[in-house]
Amino acid sequence: MESQLVVLGGGPGGYAAAFLAADLGLSVTLVDQEPRLGGVCLLRGCIPSKALLHVAKVMTEAQHLADWGVNFSRPSVCLDTMRARKEKIIATLSGGLSQLGKQRNVQIFHARAVFEDAHTLRLEGNSQGLADGRLRFQQCILATGSSPARIPALSLDSPRVMDSTDALDLPEVPESLLVVGGGYIGLEMGTVYAALGSRVTVVEMTDGLLPGVDRDLVRPLHKQLQRQFAAIHLNTRVVSLAEKKGAIEVAFEGPGAPRTERFSRVLVAVGRRPNSAGLGLDKAGIEVDPRGFVVVDRQQRTRQAHIFAIGDVAGEPMLAHKAAHQGKVAAEAAAGKPAEFAPRAIPAVVFTDPEIAWAGVTETEAARTGQKVHTAVFPWGASGRAQAVGRTEGFTKWIIDPASQRVIGCGIVGPGAGDLVSEAVLAIELGAHVEDVAWSIHPHPTLSETLAFAAEVHLGTATDLYRPKRV
Repeated sequence: MESQLVVLGGGPGGYAAAFLAADLGLSVTLVDQEPRLGGVCLLRGCIPSKALLHVAKVMTEAQHLADWGVNFSRPSVCLDTMRARKEKIIATLSGGLSQLGKQRNVQIFHARAVFEDAHTLRLEGNSQGLADGRLRFQQCILATGSSPARIPALSLDSPRVMDSTDALDLPEVPESLLVVGGGYIGLEMGTVYAALGSRVTVVEMTDGLLPGVDRDLVRPLHKQLQRQFAAIHLNTRVVSLAEKKGAIEVAFEGPGAPRTERFSRVLVAVGRRPNSAGLGLDKAGIEVDPRGFVVVDRQQRTRQAHIFAIGDVAGEPMLAHKAAHQGKVAAEAAAGKPAEFAPRAIPAVVFTDPEIAWAGVTETEAARTGQKVHTAVFPWGASGRAQAVGRTEGFTKWIIDPASQRVIGCGIVGPGAGDLVSEAVLAIELGAHVEDVAWSIHPHPTLSETLAFAAEVHLGTATDLYRPKRV
């Protein structure tokens, strides 16, 4: 069998590429080793984690109502119901993707695929309809995603040691949980388990949570997590894990951390690695960098011009929305259109409470590269809406090019930051001047106003707080 285009991987990038390519008139075959479409994001990543974070958020907000004189009794948690609800969401969305594929006449194989050469895949598993188990293609889009990274020193054959996939299955609400890794995955899952009743400890080997994110954005979150978590140990690493008497004994090395402590469960969340090994990429003549990422150009083409790579397997940032956009670029390029992936801003969101979101140039990045920027910050303590809902810990920050006065970056910390940052992405992509943002009328009272107010801070026209105009 031969297909005009084979898409290898059914995640956000893969199905976006397959569906758009079909809409553009190509004959498309989608191959995914999972029994359901959706990839890591839908099946055991973005969607189930955000569903559980919604539960955690509502439980936390109910506690905040005590400040208004509204008190609730301690909630009871039924994990069976919670798991069933999560699975229903996944099933609904995955089923919808299968239906969309059928409507577009996309042929779908649920099988593992390995390159035999630059135009042939060998399917292992469900290869019904293929006489010899081989699928030949004119073009191919590689969208195989990523997997949780593993540290050999922390490998322990015990169900009490989990990765992010295990943690999302909600095996239980452990009395105590150690989260190894202070990145977004660890903090999001730690937030869920803390809300459900676990005593959560986080250990991070660098000097701050969320390494690489602007420190001022992280500070309000760190302060909140210190209240939610039992402990946060920075500049600390886990030396060893051992199962003893129905618990995991952990040995630490770092200032302020105990030498050893026992936990009911341990979640290892130290990042992700691209799924590029074991695919026969060498037989297809596809170049892979030392970190395992497939090397691509701005059209997502590999060294073999008819083979594309998108999403996590094609480099950082490992974000579903980046993968989807790259998938559309690759589909258009495969259809002969002059597309390329060249965004000015890729938004990132940490769905903790408070949320952190940023896009474009960050203050940390500008300092590292020596780029001159101006920053303008509007504290949410001066926001009527933030005061009304009792969430004044946040702020909105613009990064501005001093020469052109264009907005080139934005950072937001506070509830709903992930929704608010989309306006910033649009402004950055369109090359908006800071005055464009300030003079765009925003509804009152909303948190979205803070984007305009931060722009007014830069211009010296803010009336909700006193900030002299920059000279």
